[in-house]
Amino acid sequence: MAKIILTQEVSGLGSAGDVVDVKNGYARNFLFPRGFATPWSRGAERQIESIKQARAARELSSLEDAQALAAKLTSTTLTVPVKSGAEGRLFGTVRAGDIASAVENAGLGSIDKRRVDLTQRIKTTGLYQAVVHLHEDVNANVEFEVVPA
Repeated sequence: MAKIILTQEVSGLGSAGDVVDVKNGYARNFLFPRGFATPWSRGAERQIESIKQARAARELSSLEDAQALAAKLTSTTLTVPVKSGAEGRLFGTVRAGDIASAVENAGLGSIDKRRVDLTQRIKTTGLYQAVVHLHEDVNANVEFEVVPA
């Protein structure tokens, strides 16, 4: 097991500034190359404080932004154009990245695709819902329509 410091939020593991134990291969092959974590050391303890202070400052300013964006997302129905067959069956599936790009194309701002939670696999055209985690305390239910491109 390797003790690491997260530099960004990792789903299912923790948020920036948390010290967690993970398997060596996960840290070496996934977290470190992508910049999600750094190895833990006594000197790195000082880094934790600066990361937590920066995160707290960002959260205070972003809470109002997240609430405003959540209000926009819940009041808008997004359109996701995808390639589909004659009977409405899709060639592939709608993914979180498609929802994130639909939000950006609608002019509502940009969201990270890792924060979009699709509750089901979408394989046909129609009206669906997804949850977007904008902040620790702010989630938005997004309604979107899958249409043929």
